[in-house]
Amino acid sequence: MSGKYLRFASVLALIGAPFTASAITCDEIMNMVNVSVPTNIVMQTIDASSTRFSADEIRCLADKGAPPEIVEQARRLGAAETATPPPTRVTPKAPPAAPAEPEDNFDSMDTLGGDGGGFVSEEADVDDGSGPPKLNQLVKLYQAKKVLTSSKGLYDLLESNEYPEYEDKINYYLAKSLYDLEMYHGAQHHFMQVVRKGPKNPYFKYALPKLVSISKINGNDAELLRIVDKVPPEAFPRQARNHLNYLRGRQEYADGELSQSASYLRQVSAKSDVYMRAKYFEGVIHTEREKLKSSVKAFRDVYQAEVLPADERQLKEFENLKDLALLNIARTYYGIERFDNSINYYDMVSRNSPYWPESLFERGWAEFMLNDLDGTLGSLLTLHSPYYADLEFVPESEILRAIAFFQLCKWSDVEYILGNFKAKYDPMKAEMKSFLAQYEGKEGARLADQAYDAYFTDPHPSSKLNKALFGRMLRNTDLAGLVRHMDMMDEETNLIDSQKSVWRNTVGAHLKEVMEQDRARYKRKAGLILLKEMANQYQILKDLGGQADIIQFELVDAQRKDYTYKASQPVVESREDKVIDFATDRKTIYWPFNGEFWQDELGYYRYAEKQDCD
Repeated sequence: MSGKYLRFASVLALIGAPFTASAITCDEIMNMVNVSVPTNIVMQTIDASSTRFSADEIRCLADKGAPPEIVEQARRLGAAETATPPPTRVTPKAPPAAPAEPEDNFDSMDTLGGDGGGFVSEEADVDDGSGPPKLNQLVKLYQAKKVLTSSKGLYDLLESNEYPEYEDKINYYLAKSLYDLEMYHGAQHHFMQVVRKGPKNPYFKYALPKLVSISKINGNDAELLRIVDKVPPEAFPRQARNHLNYLRGRQEYADGELSQSASYLRQVSAKSDVYMRAKYFEGVIHTEREKLKSSVKAFRDVYQAEVLPADERQLKEFENLKDLALLNIARTYYGIERFDNSINYYDMVSRNSPYWPESLFERGWAEFMLNDLDGTLGSLLTLHSPYYADLEFVPESEILRAIAFFQLCKWSDVEYILGNFKAKYDPMKAEMKSFLAQYEGKEGARLADQAYDAYFTDPHPSSKLNKALFGRMLRNTDLAGLVRHMDMMDEETNLIDSQKSVWRNTVGAHLKEVMEQDRARYKRKAGLILLKEMANQYQILKDLGGQADIIQFELVDAQRKDYTYKASQPVVESREDKVIDFATDRKTIYWPFNGEFWQDELGYYRYAEKQDCD
């Protein structure tokens, strides 16, 4: 029995539990070398540990006769900088950064409107009646809800350039007409023409809140993220201030300016519909700073927030944020080895949540750390039931299953799991590697729209990448928002085509041209995010493949020792297996599993496995 535990401890030390990356020492490396662990597996283990080797440790490896490749790898890692990974269910090595998107003239502006100085107070009247009679008549038509007629006349004024000094007013009312027609992308384009002029423009403070409203409708903040750092915070219009402070906080976070990010996020009102998002980011920032009490408090604020959703989509977003907050609280307790507390929070995640399968996997690790292997395998059984097997991409769960069965000395089960893992994920890994190689370097940025089309537009019947993998990548809200926005552009095109020809062939043709130009930009941006997400998933599969190789090596060694041991023992007549006692406390009903899954039983399974260890 003791030999089995030593072998298992070796596997766990090489692979490591999720959420924590443990440094590996010279002595631990030499232990692997001395028991003939293949050099490539030792190097994968060192790489996964994220260890940064000191000069003494490198000298130790050289003095003790480590293979030259390992010594050289330690030297390379000694020069690297340590990065703190964001909270996530695994801590893979950071993927290669996606190539930067080329900027246009607008993106390179320091401030909107040129100098960025001064802005008009919000008390100014948006329509003071100034302007030529023709324009004022079109504004009155808009106010009378005759939006098709007003939009056609306003568009004609822009095209003729009859009143260039009133271009901002024309753009503003044309945008409002299109907004009322639910042609949101066209409205966004013309509101943006106003906003580009900067805070000095009298229509700026009215156009920018409308851009925020459109971003909430289409779920895409891409346009706002292009301008938010070009607007002085004191010029944020009152109606849009919360959303813009949240986006500015996001940008500062992405730039590594955590203090500045937190400062913007704290300015978001508790009544705002982006309050929960802002608090969630605050929790992430506290986690990265290792302020765990503040982190847990921020995530609890998310869970306890009472913000009224505007529609069903926002309601779902709020529910998902609450579940993510619970996951992060559970991860915090896991990280400080309070596994019982982490399990309590994992159990609070809604069974209807898209994050519930993720919570089951992570709960399985917490149960494992408490040596509750029956609980671990039970949690994972739900993930591999027909309800989730083809819908959730959780390859990490296969490795955890293999480790659990390894501890139980169920060698045939471990072999079966590892074989299935390689058969399922090696083809996916090969396809991702080949695909990513096509978009490397600066040229990749220019072709990123093709990367988007390859999987989101064009048929790809031979692909090994399944729906579950893309579901996981679409957890990236920026990517999901761009995809949703482009779907809405298709709907808008159909709406344009349904109008009378006099409108469709003028205003409609203009809007279609705008959409095609923006679609190309959105495709490129979505393609870049897709490549980054795919690189991340490829790295995860690569790391998990290395872990599977380590388990395979340990399995062969364990089997050899078991065969040697059993061959040296006298033959003992077999005895009947002990009958399992299903007695439980009064609150629990214990039903033996017969291979049939019932939805109301998901998440409650437990194994009753006996160890096969001698």
